[in-house]
Amino acid sequence: MSTLVGPELAAAFGRDGFVVVPDLLTEDELARFGPAVDAAVADRQRHDHRSLSQKSRYEQSFQQCMNLWEDHPGVLPLTFHSRISQAAAELLGVGAVRLWHDQALYKEAGGRETDPHQDHPYWPIAEPDQLTAWIPFDGSTRDAGAMAYLPGSHRVGLDRFVDIFGAFDSEPEDILSHPDVASIAPVLVEVPRGSVAFHHGLTVHLARPNTSDRVRRVHTAIYFRDGCTRSSGFPHPSVERNQIEVGEVIAGDVTPIAWPRPDGTFPGVPLATPA
Repeated sequence: MSTLVGPELAAAFGRDGFVVVPDLLTEDELARFGPAVDAAVADRQRHDHRSLSQKSRYEQSFQQCMNLWEDHPGVLPLTFHSRISQAAAELLGVGAVRLWHDQALYKEAGGRETDPHQDHPYWPIAEPDQLTAWIPFDGSTRDAGAMAYLPGSHRVGLDRFVDIFGAFDSEPEDILSHPDVASIAPVLVEVPRGSVAFHHGLTVHLARPNTSDRVRRVHTAIYFRDGCTRSSGFPHPSVERNQIEVGEVIAGDVTPIAWPRPDGTFPGVPLATPA
């Protein structure tokens, strides 16, 4: 099997904690997967008729719709896309990866910035061996909510929970002022169509506001090294639904193997009851 990530990109990911891998999706795939996620987001949001100004700070940052692969079959082959998940495994330098969960992160026109944070502190995974594949269907631009990353922030030992889920007037901690990363300037990254941006679970990142007149359409999939264990009793559906205890290996139908898989196969919909 040929590799997808060359040594230069692998080295850049190890050094910086983020990288853009080009040409992982074809134009035909973008034309198929984009509408599938659009429809899934519309379905999940069908009862929400609030205007952007009526939503919380967090909801003004993006519309978050998790585990779309489970109830929207058109999203399944994107979340378990063989080239994306193989690239994830190669960037982590591991032989197999599991899905933690997928989620659409649609930033509405006029949506505010996404506050700086790390992902790993939100997940009860002991080993920080995970990354997020960030897939913008239209590419990403500065004006339409492109991401920015703090290079090397995944290597400084910082693993800090920042509550970006606050209500209307609740401002989260400014992680950018933390002594471990205060000297690191964020790097804005625009992603071409068909390319995928990957960032490590400990990489501090943020996103610009969407000042364009269109929705920033992004699907993400979080992959983790097969063999990782549950770190704490901090609740999360990805472990609660399969009743994974603290210290146990995280494995089950909720977090199936994403790569490698037999050619053309996808996991079945979990039998585990949502927590």
